[in-house]
Amino acid sequence: MELEYVKYLAKGFETDAVLIDLMNAYGNDVWNFAFFLIRNADAADDICQDVFLTVYEKLHTFRGEASMKSWLLAITRNKTYKYKRSAYFSKVIVMDFVTRRETSRSAEAEVFDRMETKYIWNTVMKLPLRYREVLILEIHYQLSMQEMASMLQLAEGTVKSRLHRARKKMASLLQSDSKGGNII
Repeated sequence: MELEYVKYLAKGFETDAVLIDLMNAYGNDVWNFAFFLIRNADAADDICQDVFLTVYEKLHTFRGEASMKSWLLAITRNKTYKYKRSAYFSKVIVMDFVTRRETSRSAEAEVFDRMETKYIWNTVMKLPLRYREVLILEIHYQLSMQEMASMLQLAEGTVKSRLHRARKKMASLLQSDSKGGNII
């Protein structure tokens, strides 16, 4: 769902109503993309909230050169990378993951259990970030090569190359798992 009217807004408009529309239309996409990049539900919650706070403050700067979805996903990507570089993430989250042993199932496990394609998504999550990112943007979010290149600030050739390598790596992982008998 594209919210075409957003690119015609000027500073001083009813930002609250527009933000609610954006959150309803793209909230799940933003959270899912953050989760795919960071692999932590709590961090994805924080990032999603931070994305929409930024959108609230900067909505008047949207020029309509990209789709609203790709603009939001680009902000999400930037916020996720910034979060990963933060001292909190590198010290607290990683140490928490290493030291804490949970007896209950994690939120991530619950989410993947509900997905019909659990095995495929688990394999996608094993890919290096640069390959996982382009694969998810193409398959899940259905962005074009041009939109991905603009969002990732890469040349289209680089995006095509990464996508080709991601598919090749996925095929290799799936084939090695089928030979080893690790398929569902």
